Amino acid sequence: MAGRSELKSTNYEIFIGVLALLSILNLFVSFAFLKDPGLQMVMEVMNGLLSAIFLADFTYRLLTAESRSGYFFRQYGWADLLSSVPFPQLKVLRLFRLWRVYLMLKEIGPRKVLRSFLRDRAQSALLTLLLAGILVLEFGSLWMLRIEQYATGANITTASDALWYTIVTISTVGYGDQFPVTSAGRLLGAIIIIVGVGIFGTFTGYLANLFLSPAKKKVPAEAEPTGAARLDRLKELMAQQQTEIAEIERLLNEADG
Repeated sequence: MAGRSELKSTNYEIFIGVLALLSILNLFVSFAFLKDPGLQMVMEVMNGLLSAIFLADFTYRLLTAESRSGYFFRQYGWADLLSSVPFPQLKVLRLFRLWRVYLMLKEIGPRKVLRSFLRDRAQSALLTLLLAGILVLEFGSLWMLRIEQYATGANITTASDALWYTIVTISTVGYGDQFPVTSAGRLLGAIIIIVGVGIFGTFTGYLANLFLSPAKKKVPAEAEPTGAARLDRLKELMAQQQTEIAEIERLLNEADG
């Protein structure tokens, strides 16, 4: 089991776990449709993207681990590294990432997961939209190619065209060199545009919150009052209140007299 010091935020662990699950599903899809060159090209691009993300994740965990050797040898760091290599035979090692997420969810429970999502709303929204962007890039490209490939007057006829259109659309650039000509393709294009605007809008807000919000000061453990100290403080406040009440009663009696 991964140590608690090696685990990152709940939102981040779930994000990486979902990407690992997606990559494993892509492996099965690739083997199921070996004779579809368009699908194979999209799967290769997604494999390269996910491999880069997993390599960055491994580097992040290694640099922030309390014990780098402990993370690498006892906490499946070697599996994280090997699964980052874009070879189909090594994708199965990404199951270790899913196992890590499962153990985390089992330990902290669904209530704490929900509380973490609500507490870190900015990070939750950012990671959710990043995940949506990755899903739209893959499935949007596949569906756009399927819809437009054989349409009359279509200019999105290859996997390369579909990927290029999805990338420039989700990034809100929109060169206009590739565009859908069918109603279903235009509807899908509108969804891609909306997701892209949401991603970059949320990313801008996240960066603004990150740089402009004041740093939280961590209170030292020794400075936190103990139960006995809080009880003494409460007794002191109650004594002050009783003294003030007695003084008010005295003033009222003098006024009546």
